[in-house]
Amino acid sequence: MNNDNKNNFDWVYYVLGLFFGILTAAIISGSFGWSILGGIIGFILSAIFLNTLVKDRKY
Repeated sequence: MNNDNKNNFDWVYYVLGLFFGILTAAIISGSFGWSILGGIIGFILSAIFLNTLVKDRKY
């Protein structure tokens, strides 16, 4: 069994980006449509963060 897959917590960044993107857009606009867009933008930003800043980090 490969230990890299066992200790992979990359999904946490995606979930946090999605959640806080939705939360931020909902607080700022109060609209459901903007909340969805904020979630998508948060998800994209978390992917950028994960693939540029945290890439190949040793835990």
